[in-house]
Amino acid sequence: MLYKITRIFARILFIFVFIKKEGVRHIPAQGPVILAANHLSYWDPIIIGIAINRKINFMAKAQIFNIVVLGTLLKKYSAFPVKRGVPDRGAIRYALYLLEKGEVVGIFPEGTRNLENVDLKAQSGIAMLALKSKAPVIPIACQYGFRMIPFGAKIRVGSPMYLEDYESIKATSQTLQEISSKIMQEINGLLSNK
Repeated sequence: MLYKITRIFARILFIFVFIKKEGVRHIPAQGPVILAANHLSYWDPIIIGIAINRKINFMAKAQIFNIVVLGTLLKKYSAFPVKRGVPDRGAIRYALYLLEKGEVVGIFPEGTRNLENVDLKAQSGIAMLALKSKAPVIPIACQYGFRMIPFGAKIRVGSPMYLEDYESIKATSQTLQEISSKIMQEINGLLSNK
């Protein structure tokens, strides 16, 4: 309920700065979905949440949850912690649980904000999650006129990616990295298609 009320208020507030959204029709109205977006700014989850009509459960770095007020607020908005730099099986299990319930999980495959706008290597967790859940991965590109304030924001949503071709292959670290890189390539393709 809080999520819905806040989203309505945020949409009204951001109507003058949220310029464009493309391809949101690619997101199914129900069923499990993994949203995979580039990560430029702290605004990304907010802007994506405003643009997409479904409730999104975002993975967020575990350290943020140690800040009492912010951590409590994030939990109220369905975010859940993930440890960076190590395989976090607890976060993967929880994400799988959400997907089994038919919910939407939001992930930033780069694992951190891309402050320099360079090609960062995608983490393999998104590939593992996609293979185990069999949920479609939907690439999203976030772009801003200004990084600190989301004036001129643009969200471009790509076509769903289904990974059936990989289901019969053993999920080695090399395969997972290959899939994650493929997802990141789709996101970068949306970014370059201005």
